[in-house]
Amino acid sequence: MAFNKLTDNGSTTPAGLVAASLAHALALFVAVSVGANISGGHVNPAVTFGAFVGGHITLIRSLLYWVAQLLGSVVACLLLRLATAGLETSAFSLSSGVGAGNALVFEIVMTFGLVYTVYATALDPKKGNIGIIAPIAIGFIVGANILAGGAFDGASMNPAVSFGPAVVSWTWDNHWVYWVGPFVGAAIAAVVYEVFFINPSTHEQLPISADY
Repeated sequence: MAFNKLTDNGSTTPAGLVAASLAHALALFVAVSVGANISGGHVNPAVTFGAFVGGHITLIRSLLYWVAQLLGSVVACLLLRLATAGLETSAFSLSSGVGAGNALVFEIVMTFGLVYTVYATALDPKKGNIGIIAPIAIGFIVGANILAGGAFDGASMNPAVSFGPAVVSWTWDNHWVYWVGPFVGAAIAAVVYEVFFINPSTHEQLPISADY
């Protein structure tokens, strides 16, 4: 929205994509950090789903988190519309020449990278001191993924991020991609990390405050 304001709704440029990736990386770093000791700082239904698949969070808590995440996104978009004097919070969309199948693969791969990073730096019982850098590592992988996929489908990786703008603008074209892709990618990452890197015989249920 800031880019659109500065460029009078001009086309996205490489510099604009870099600015967006940095903004997302830094904001997510802070969001995860400030929420880590309270709720685990998920802020993403796909991350919550990945933690659920790996047995780190209960189904009931997952459902509550999803409701909170979606409501937070909608409220944020409404506040943005109010604060910017009615500027549109555009829904995520596919770029020209990018099909739903292409975007689905992108979202699966990018979310796999995100949730794998969450597991490696935050959920793995063997993480040790590496857990200290979990929030910034998570922010960095999201920023990197936006640089890679932003020009193709917006690089959501987060159903809540896509849901709020879709509700406020009431635009639902290909919206399913931004749910199916992240959830599939998160599930694959959770299964891969649990099966290959966390020993089931020594794995202990982590408290929710330790999710990350």
